[in-house]
Amino acid sequence: MLDQIYAKMDELMPDLLKSIQRLVAIESVEGVHTEDAPYGEMPKKALLEVLAIAEELGFKTKNIDNIIGYAQYGEGDGDYIGIFGHVDVVPLGEGWSYPPLGGTIDKGRIWGRGVLDNKGPILTNLYALYALKELGVTFNKPVRIVFGTNEESGFGCVKHYLTKENPPVFGWTPDCKWPAVYGERGRALIQFVNHGSQEVFNDFVNEYILSSPNNGVKLGINVKDEDFGEMIMRGYKLGMSDDNLFFQISLSYPKVKTVDELIEMIRRVTPESIEVVCAHNWDPVFYDKESDEITLLTDAYEEVMGERLAPVTTTGGTYAKIIPNIIAFGPSFPGQKDIAHLPDEWMNLDDILNNGKIYSSALYKLRNL
Repeated sequence: MLDQIYAKMDELMPDLLKSIQRLVAIESVEGVHTEDAPYGEMPKKALLEVLAIAEELGFKTKNIDNIIGYAQYGEGDGDYIGIFGHVDVVPLGEGWSYPPLGGTIDKGRIWGRGVLDNKGPILTNLYALYALKELGVTFNKPVRIVFGTNEESGFGCVKHYLTKENPPVFGWTPDCKWPAVYGERGRALIQFVNHGSQEVFNDFVNEYILSSPNNGVKLGINVKDEDFGEMIMRGYKLGMSDDNLFFQISLSYPKVKTVDELIEMIRRVTPESIEVVCAHNWDPVFYDKESDEITLLTDAYEEVMGERLAPVTTTGGTYAKIIPNIIAFGPSFPGQKDIAHLPDEWMNLDDILNNGKIYSSALYKLRNL
């Protein structure tokens, strides 16, 4: 059956590329928030367009308040398999060699804002599911391809989704790298707010942060574990809050400690005149890398690519930070970095096709879940 599925993906490739071009043509950068377009007119337009593409492929669709929507294969509104991607993009920026909204196909690649992050990959998942639908493959649970509109600036779309819909029993977001990503580090913004002497504040920042290794050793938070490695401290920023000077750091932390425990450890070495505040936090995401689900996804990658790669972790943050029971899975292959968010964003055509085959294989393996 897998050979038939792969052949169907080969057949669908021209239509998939045309759909990617349709969606890339929409400059879906966050705009003015209105009641009818909560994240701006262009993200809304992209959502309507991708739902139209799904309907043309014969899927049932649902638009949730012009914030997020999905295509579904299979009946029922209970348990389901969920694949979560996004159709919003970062600003186009300068320095492009190709039209950023053109979806130009050249040199074995497709070029344009969103072809990698994340219009191309989520459409590839839609077409992977379409291939199975066309071949008559059925699932014990419905499958949803979910299209968010606010990934680049806050994840508000998936937070809204969870107020209207149940989370999936399993799934992924195609917004990171291959192979299966079984863990994402926690990410916290910590602010040191000065309420006393400027000299004490300056000395503390210089000694405990700026002159410290970026593993947080001087703050007493140089924790590590076997899955994520050691603490990473970066993203330094000086600012003002309520007339008080603050210094902000970003922690990329392993699962061995909670953010509350880390803050308590930091406070032990911080002068009383400096307040330690957690401005924002995303807890780590962790899935058992030996689980049946992770093994299944690893198998799907190996069958298509001919290479078995062990599951990995990431310092990045995806929808898996918000949506329970999903992990990051694809679409960038090992060695592919510094593509998204930059001029001349691209994907190799061969990579898109291989992505489609991996995703269709993984979905096929989940048919009895």
